[in-house]
Amino acid sequence: MSVAEQAKAIYLAEYREQLEAERFGDFVAIEPESRDSFVAATFIDAALAAKDRYPSRTSFVIRIGYEAAVHIGAATK
Repeated sequence: MSVAEQAKAIYLAEYREQLEAERFGDFVAIEPESRDSFVAATFIDAALAAKDRYPSRTSFVIRIGYEAAVHIGAATK
C-alpha cells in the first residue's frame, strides 16, 4: 500500500470526523508509520511540521473535508 493510500485510510478511520467538525478547510499531514497527524491552516505548514518531526519519513497531506488538497487551474465559463 502506498503512503497516500495508508494516510487516507488512517484519516478516514481515526481523524476525519473530528477534523471535519473542527478544522474544515485546513490541512493535515499524516505520517503513516507513526499514524501521527499535523494540522495547519496551510499545506506547507502541515507538510513542514511532519517533516520536522520525521525528517526521514514520507508524509501525505490531505485538505480536511475535500477530495483534493489543492486545485490547479481555473474554472471555465
